[in-house]
Amino acid sequence: LAVDQALQRLEQLDPRQCRIVELRFFGGLNEEEIAEVLGIGLRTVKRDWKMARVWLRLEMGGQR
Repeated sequence: LAVDQALQRLEQLDPRQCRIVELRFFGGLNEEEIAEVLGIGLRTVKRDWKMARVWLRLEMGGQR
């Protein structure tokens, strides 16, 4: 439940980052596959994935 709520908040802040998290966690896609599905560059996926992970960790009460 906490993950779902955090993803809803992330979607409001950055829908693309949220989609990347969903594809990675729930879709099991790797970064290259995500880039292809979303039609964006691999570097963008890597950057957004890194930022989303940090944001989610902090949102869920974890440390960097």
